[in-house]
Amino acid sequence: MAEELRTLAPALRQFLPLLIVLTAAALALGGTRALIRLRARRGGAEFPFSSQIAMLAITALAIVAALLALPVGETTRGQLLSLLGILLTAMIAFSSTTFVANAMAALMLRAVGNFRAGDWVRVGDQFGRVTERGLFHTEIQTEDRDLATLPNLYLVTNPVVVVRESGTIVSVSLSLGYDQHHAVLEALLVDAARTGGLEDPFVQVLELGDFSVTYRVAGFLTEVKQLLTARSRLRRGILDTLHGAGIEIVSPNFMNQRQLGEQTRILPAAHVSSPPAAKTESPEDKIFDKAEEMASLEELRAERQRLQEEIDALEDGKKTGTSEETSTVETEIKLRRARMDVISETLEREPNREGEPPEA
Repeated sequence: MAEELRTLAPALRQFLPLLIVLTAAALALGGTRALIRLRARRGGAEFPFSSQIAMLAITALAIVAALLALPVGETTRGQLLSLLGILLTAMIAFSSTTFVANAMAALMLRAVGNFRAGDWVRVGDQFGRVTERGLFHTEIQTEDRDLATLPNLYLVTNPVVVVRESGTIVSVSLSLGYDQHHAVLEALLVDAARTGGLEDPFVQVLELGDFSVTYRVAGFLTEVKQLLTARSRLRRGILDTLHGAGIEIVSPNFMNQRQLGEQTRILPAAHVSSPPAAKTESPEDKIFDKAEEMASLEELRAERQRLQEEIDALEDGKKTGTSEETSTVETEIKLRRARMDVISETLEREPNREGEPPEA
């Protein structure tokens, strides 16, 4: 027995570092897993992201340490480490495309800054409020209270509709019969929108169908956090208002067959129109206010550029004119410069884009 132990002693001494490394790695992994289980029993996540990264790092370090502790020559050890490096490089190369693309998309979204946590967004079929913005993904909470994880690359390559915090338009489309005059219906629908708590309500005729007329009733909602409630309240107000007036709602499609005489015509009852009201702000002014604002600013910049070109042309012509012509040119130049000063003051007060500083 003593002889056998003396024979095995050199081999055991060679493998002792490897055994120590494997034992330490096993204890570290076991301890990490035990901490994760303990956290899960206390109400935390069973496998949080940080714990997964820690276990992955411990495993990688254990593999490298095991290769270094193997009882092999330096040449063989170097070849094994090179092979491990090649395998890791290949894994990163195959998987880095998506990771890098999502990380760059996150930087782009941060730079654009078109939405933040708490905003209502619609991307494809997904609609909800933003709850988290990470390096690789964006999380939204849907109307069903579920959490949807969207890769940042998906947000960059698809249109993102953001409900503006300053307010939005809430609308409902419905079909009503031809036997009702549109003026009567529009007045009722506007009352329903006001009952639903919407400001500046308006009604549009979208389609003249074969059996019914499609209307769109809409209004401005300032408290966007109550968006879902406002939509439901508007539909409820439409039902109450129209049913209270004895008007059938024929959405989405309704065909009513009636026996009529040959000379009978389907026309609404005569309607006495009220005196024309004072001109009010059109819906487009409120819906496309930012587009109109930016268009006005672009027109002012173009006008300023045109005035500068005219001043340059007048300055060149002043050099070759008579004294009387020079006096007239000076007056024209002063008028144009005064207009340029007004335009410049206006542009300095207005932001180039929502959230950006005024023009310098």
